[in-house]
Amino acid sequence: MPYLKDRLRRTLRPAKPKRAWVAITDHYEPLGMGASVETALDRVAKWRDKWPRIAEDAPRDAAGQRAQYSFFYPQEEYRHDLLEGIAEMVRLGVGDVEVHLHHDNEQRETFIAKVTEFCRRLADDHGLLRQQNGRTAFGFIHGNWALDNSRPDGKWCGLNGEIGLLRDLGCYADFTMPSIPSATQGRIVNQIYWCTNNADNRPKSFDRGIEASVGGGTQGDLLMITGPVGIRFGGRRIFRVETGELAGYDLPTRQRVRQWFNLAPVIGDDLFIKLYTHGAADRNLEPLLNHGLRNLFDWLAEEADRRSIEIHWSTAWQMYQAANALIQNRN
Repeated sequence: MPYLKDRLRRTLRPAKPKRAWVAITDHYEPLGMGASVETALDRVAKWRDKWPRIAEDAPRDAAGQRAQYSFFYPQEEYRHDLLEGIAEMVRLGVGDVEVHLHHDNEQRETFIAKVTEFCRRLADDHGLLRQQNGRTAFGFIHGNWALDNSRPDGKWCGLNGEIGLLRDLGCYADFTMPSIPSATQGRIVNQIYWCTNNADNRPKSFDRGIEASVGGGTQGDLLMITGPVGIRFGGRRIFRVETGELAGYDLPTRQRVRQWFNLAPVIGDDLFIKLYTHGAADRNLEPLLNHGLRNLFDWLAEEADRRSIEIHWSTAWQMYQAANALIQNRN
């Protein structure tokens, strides 16, 4: 099992990180589950009201930055009024927006058109995203976890060669994994790694790759920034899989925070804790905004202090920048 292999590797080569980068990557779907526009606007308004205050009250990180949050917004749910409410939080300096996409039976040309037009709207109409190497750059999360047509039945994607297309369209990193218990989960866990599009365009190109390393440089088509994977034990010897999900039914705890520090990918002296949620969903929205996120940032800061590790709150883009600086040996 990939998890057992990772545990053995870390036992033989224990990491002693000096810095920890934390990013919350939200599959943010205000129109999800068939919600009306009125409901979606209300969801965004609640985030616009509460999240900036949570970010302001959270402990500052080692660089004095406020807490950060990354909204991966679905292309197929685009509405100017919904995006503008989120863009206001970005302008306040407490968040960022990236690309999320649900699709099925996709074709190459339509995929290129969808992503290109969505990125144009985000950049031109809302002042979002950024330029890298002369083109618009974006982080990506695949809806329904089905990155690179990785479901065995081919549903919820249908597009082989998606890794190469994302590279060509300006994707700087993918943040989809882990996807456990879905069959789309790749073989590699608890690593930041490079994947390369399969030469014959077979699905699931991210199933194998090369671990990112200090000074290792670019070694593939797309950087995969993955979240923690582990086994979490409860009472009566009951266990569950830990994937870094933040949900109303699985809110952060001090125990979970400690485990993330032990599981998350490491490059050199830096630890990368990528968490995820579906924060617009009613079952998660109130628990996260009422106390879940406040507790999360307090406990993360406390754990970092206990381990004598610098803590850095980051957007998905900032996490990529920190990892890429190490990979390209720019520190």
